Amino acid sequence: MKENTKESTTEIAAEGCPTLPTDAAPDDASEPLQTELYDLRVTVDRIEGRSVCGMSVGDYFELVNSAQLRIPDGTHFCLYALQAVIPLLPAKQRMLPSGDWLERDTLVCCPDPEEQLIMRIDRIGRCSLDTESLT
Repeated sequence: MKENTKESTTEIAAEGCPTLPTDAAPDDASEPLQTELYDLRVTVDRIEGRSVCGMSVGDYFELVNSAQLRIPDGTHFCLYALQAVIPLLPAKQRMLPSGDWLERDTLVCCPDPEEQLIMRIDRIGRCSLDTESLT
């Protein structure tokens, strides 16, 4: 179903939620659009099994400035633990409604059943990026 106006066309999704108008201009086109994101730290919170990958409680990496992954010198982060947490990070970088489960949940498990490594995602800061420079 479409709702027509003189200024723009807004499509109504099947669930009744309108999508953004495709031909609407920003309120002030002279100011560059900014995207606000959280910088994140993923920390090994606990290991309830045996550490096979060599990580320890307190090991961490940070995701900053949208896409920069930082691991402290002289440390490593298990590839399998990393792949478990990566799909959640883009959502955790954004402001979410207070009732959203992802806003409240911060723990992620490594997929190795013997290790039982639990990671915690913390927001450690905010960054503002020029929206036009993002892909």
